[in-house]
Order: sequence, then structure tokens, then C-alpha cells
Amino acid sequence: MPYENLTTFFGKPVEDFQSGMESWDFERAVPRFRVEYDSEDSVPAMLGSYAALPGAEATDALVIGYWQGDDSEGTSQAVVEALVSYAERFPNLRALFLGDIISEENEISWINQSDLSALWPAFPQLEHMQVRGATGLALGRFEAPRLTALIIESGGLPRRVVQEALAAGAPELRHLELWLGTDEYGGDSTPKDFADLFAGRLFPKLNTLALRDCAYADDLAAAVATAPVLERVSTLDFSLGNLTDAGAEALLAAPAVAKLSRLDLHHHFLTEATMTRLAGLGPVVDLSEQQKPEEYAGEIYRDIAVSE
Repeated sequence: MPYENLTTFFGKPVEDFQSGMESWDFERAVPRFRVEYDSEDSVPAMLGSYAALPGAEATDALVIGYWQGDDSEGTSQAVVEALVSYAERFPNLRALFLGDIISEENEISWINQSDLSALWPAFPQLEHMQVRGATGLALGRFEAPRLTALIIESGGLPRRVVQEALAAGAPELRHLELWLGTDEYGGDSTPKDFADLFAGRLFPKLNTLALRDCAYADDLAAAVATAPVLERVSTLDFSLGNLTDAGAEALLAAPAVAKLSRLDLHHHFLTEATMTRLAGLGPVVDLSEQQKPEEYAGEIYRDIAVSE
């Protein structure tokens, strides 16, 4: 789980918007909307105040932070509805982060999202969509003709959401990043769910494939190692997962992996010998954060980086 809020987003510094503000430097900073636990304010109300500012139509990026206040089960539904209701005030919105929430505020698997399907037609200029938290999340079947980056961070991403992401009408997509998580927190996908993606039938402009925080990283590595999609991408990211030497062997044996520009495997369970072989493979390889298995009651555990 991230421990620090965003400081930059979409190429600009992120600053908190406060109720009562009467102006904003739209060209300089991205506004973040969030409340404290005991706040009497609300994110939808703050969005309304911001949308009413002269010049708000120049907004190209928004960050939504902690919205729950003292309601631990509060979802993002009211926030989504507010965004859609003010869509005419944000005709140039190109980037949205829904869930800049850190562990001090709420654990990632306790962030209650909602149905986001109304956002896509409301903001057809979206190029970057980032979501943190998958509890209650739905993307719907959507068309996003300008979308170049889709990022979903979770401790357990349901198969249904994976399928919705892969079914997206996003011909310009270049960066796909899914934190798959563990089945203990709803992550019930399998390598078979990525068959069309790995076969190269989706997202013709894909450049970065990031399937992170995966509890079945070895199986995923074996599935992608000989996949046609690797002929297209330049960056493969399996970081934050539980990759072992077994999965690494599949990557080492794949000619397409050696041709990548970057291979990110940080947070892994690889041996020193395998790390040495990977380091000489060809791409820039991130092998930081080597982990050691833990044994409990005779069982071996290799934990992913982000779950609860």
C-alpha cells in the first residue's frame, strides 16, 4: 500500500483544494480533493465549489483523495456522480486519479470504489485513468478513444474487473497496469484471463505491460514468456509479486524477453544465482527488494507486496 500521497500528477504538482478558495492557478497545479476523518465537508461539495470557479474549464487533471470521512463503508459513488454532473465544466479533462488514499487513511483493500461506467462518456478526452482500490469497483463496457494509460491498484483485483479492462475500446492504450493481488482480498484472476492480451489481439499500441502484485507470478511468467505480445512491448513489469526461480527460468528462456528495454521484477523471491543471470539478460532489469520465504507450521509463504 502506498504510504505517501501524490506530489505530482500528469506533469504538474498536486495541491489540495480547500473549501472557500476563490481562485486556482489552473495552468500550474493539479487540485486534489479530500477530507479529514472528522471533517464536516465532503468531496462532492468541494468539487462543486471548484467547478464554479471562473476558468475551471481549463482543468486538465483531477486527483480525488480520501472521501469517506467518518463513514468507513462510504463508497466513491457520490464522487463519481458529482464528477459526471460537473462534466460540462471540465471539457478538457485528460487525467483522473480516483483514490489517492494512503495506508494511514485506509488500507487499499478497504477502499470502497463503485461503478465508474458513467465517467467514460462524460469525459471523452481522458488519456490517463488511475484507480486505487477494487472493492465494489466496476469499469463497465466502455469506449475511451484517447486513453493511453489505464492503472488499477489493488490488493485483490476481481476477474470481472480484469475482463472489463481487457474489453475496453481503447485503441491508443500504451500503458496497462493492473495490480492483481491475492484471492484473500478478491483477486480471483488466472493466467487464462489474459489469453487474448498475450496473443496480441488487444491494444495494438501497447508499450508497457505491468501485471504487478501477483500471487501467481510464476504461472504468469510462464504464460507470457512465449506470448506474441512481447514482440510489441518494450517494458514488462512483474514487480511487487512473488516471482521465484521457476518463473524466472521461463523469462530467461524467452528470446523476446532479452529484447525488452526494461524488465521490472522488484520485490521477488529469486536466488542470487538467478538474479545474476537475469542481470546479464540484456534489458535494464530491476531486481531490488529481494525477499525471503517465511515458514509457519510447516508451510512456506511467499507474500506479495500489497494485499490488505
